[in-house]
This record gives sequence, C-alpha cells and structure tokens, in this order.
Amino acid sequence: MHGTGRRLRRRALACAAAAAGLSLTLAGCAQVDTTAPSTVRAEAAKGAPAKFGSVDCRKAKCIALTFDAGPSENSARLLDILKEKKVPATFFLLGKRHIEKYPELVKRMAAEGHEVASHTWDHKILTKISDKEIREELNRPNEAIEKLIGHKPTLMRPPQGRTDSNVHEISKELGLAEVLWSVTAKDYTTNDSALITKRVLEQSSRDGIILLHDIYAGTVPAVPGIIDALKQRGYVFVTVPQLLAPGKAEPGKVYRP
Repeated sequence: MHGTGRRLRRRALACAAAAAGLSLTLAGCAQVDTTAPSTVRAEAAKGAPAKFGSVDCRKAKCIALTFDAGPSENSARLLDILKEKKVPATFFLLGKRHIEKYPELVKRMAAEGHEVASHTWDHKILTKISDKEIREELNRPNEAIEKLIGHKPTLMRPPQGRTDSNVHEISKELGLAEVLWSVTAKDYTTNDSALITKRVLEQSSRDGIILLHDIYAGTVPAVPGIIDALKQRGYVFVTVPQLLAPGKAEPGKVYRP
C-alpha cells in the first residue's frame, strides 16, 4: 500500500509538470514529455558532426516505418517486401504467442538489418499494473530477444502508447527508451489496404514515425504502395535509431516527432 501511494504521488507530480504544455496527451496522465528526433540530432551534432552510416537525417528527408505486435504469419512476406524495396524497419515485438511462436523470424529481422525492439510480453497496459508486473512485461521479451539475436533491445513501445512517470523510471532501470509515433493508419479497424495507404500518406511528414501492425490482413499488402509513394515524395526510410543519429535514445526518455 505504501509503495502504491508513492507511485501515485510520483504520477501526480509528473502529470502536474506535464500540464505546463508538453506534447502528448495520454490516458492515465494529462500529458507526457516527449523528445523529437530533430532535437536529439541537433544536440548530438554539437559534439559529433559525423553522419550515421549512409543516411544523415539532418540533411535527408527521413521517415521511420515501424510495426507492432508481431511476428506473425504475415511477417515473412513483409520481410520479403522490405528486402526487395531495400527499406529498413523497426519491429516492436510481442513475446507471448509471437516471439515464442516465430523465433526464426526474429532472427531474420535482425540479420536483414532491421531494428528489433519490444512491445512487452503480453500487451498489458503498463499504467494499470504493479511495478512487479511492469518489470515482468519488459524483462521477458528483452531476455527472449537476447537469446535469439545476441543482445537486448534498447527501445520499447508501450501498449496503446500509455505511459507515465513510473513506466519511465522502470524503463530507465532496464535500459529502455520509449518510442511513440506520429502516423497511424488505425489498421486494427480495417482490412482495406487502400484505406490504410491513404491514411499513412495523409499524415506523413519529415521525421515521422509510422505505426502499422503486421498482424492484420490488410496491412502487409499496403506496404509496397506506401513505400513507393513516400519514396516518390523524396523520403528516405530509416530505423528509429538512424532517425535519431548521431544522437542516441536515452533510457527512460520518450521519443516522438
């Protein structure tokens, strides 16, 4: 009870601070303080002028394609498309019934240059469970992913984007930064690939982070059209870490364009 009281007080303080006008409103807290990719790059560039790999998002019109809640039976086809189009993505993976069921796809994601990240073990809403349960939701996929690809993820996406100061503290303790999004097709509401494509293209802008789910039937068929249309508009696809480079995501912080 005493621990719960401390947690609620921390959350209340964080929500009070956020009320000063920070950038994202979420359930469980009035607003969440987020850091934009451009801010990370600008701060890092002061002491690290070198570009990251072959893409410098301080100059290029970058955008990040991210997929939640896989792997699934659709992921192999998605990886084929990304390989054909030469597009890297960031995968926020679920543990139960996903990492457990498709370990070879997790290995393939890492081997083909994609960023492998966490979407928790069982998609529990982190702001509604105990500290012990939060740690379990975050630790279990970390350990499962490490066994498959040799290192733990450094990025996490909270289910439904719901987070608070307590989740930030535990994420920091576990070496995880939180990544939200700026573009959503709400592909969990439709299997219409044309509509999914339309929604993504309408919302996309420089430094955008696109949220899709490869577990739904209409999503993967929409991906080739999304990629082709955004490339025609001059976008360069990067992983979330590349979007932040030469800066890096810091554990306990939340990133969103």
